Amino acid sequence: MKNISIENYLGEIYKLEQRDVRVKTNILAKKMDISNAAVTDMLKKLSSNGLILYERYKNIQLTKKGRNYAAVVVRRHRIWEIFLNQIVGLPWDKVHDEAHRLEHSASDELIDRLEEMLDYPEFDPHGDPIPGKDGSIPKHKGYLSLSKLEKGKIAKVVRVNDFDDKFLIYIKQIGIKLDRKIKVVNILEFDNSLEVKINNKNYNISRTVAENIFVGD
Repeated sequence: MKNISIENYLGEIYKLEQRDVRVKTNILAKKMDISNAAVTDMLKKLSSNGLILYERYKNIQLTKKGRNYAAVVVRRHRIWEIFLNQIVGLPWDKVHDEAHRLEHSASDELIDRLEEMLDYPEFDPHGDPIPGKDGSIPKHKGYLSLSKLEKGKIAKVVRVNDFDDKFLIYIKQIGIKLDRKIKVVNILEFDNSLEVKINNKNYNISRTVAENIFVGD
């Protein structure tokens, strides 16, 4: 029988590592909305099972065993997100919670069938990579934060951070979606906010918003 708590922790650590975040107890606690003490107890359990490297006050790291386990969990979650978005028609701000409920219950055979039906997608509805069955990670080309795109340059959206539903709703309202082209019209010096053109309309977006949108070739 699967241990849902273990899978949840490993999945979160995996996703943070993939974004080059130094994983610490307080970061996990905030991400998972759990107390530091509860996180520490689970980290000790994961460490004793050989799934993570954990020492107090040091970064938490997945072991090879833990990373392989976590990749399976994340793979399941992101395949469900694609299914819910493309087949069921849920918007990208609704798929995460539903996929989270489904990822722990489906058989490996069902996940494989979903992947085949979806024509072996490499990225989820937010542009995050779907780990392969061998643990390989698809990569975007020419990938950078919109906040780093130079004035006058045009690039297409390849990924958005899905940390907040309100953020996803907002950027959808101004026309941002995967593969949509964005032009940086101007960068305002006083706060580094951006004026961007999307679908022939200009919008002013904050630096924080731009830092959570990623573009590429």
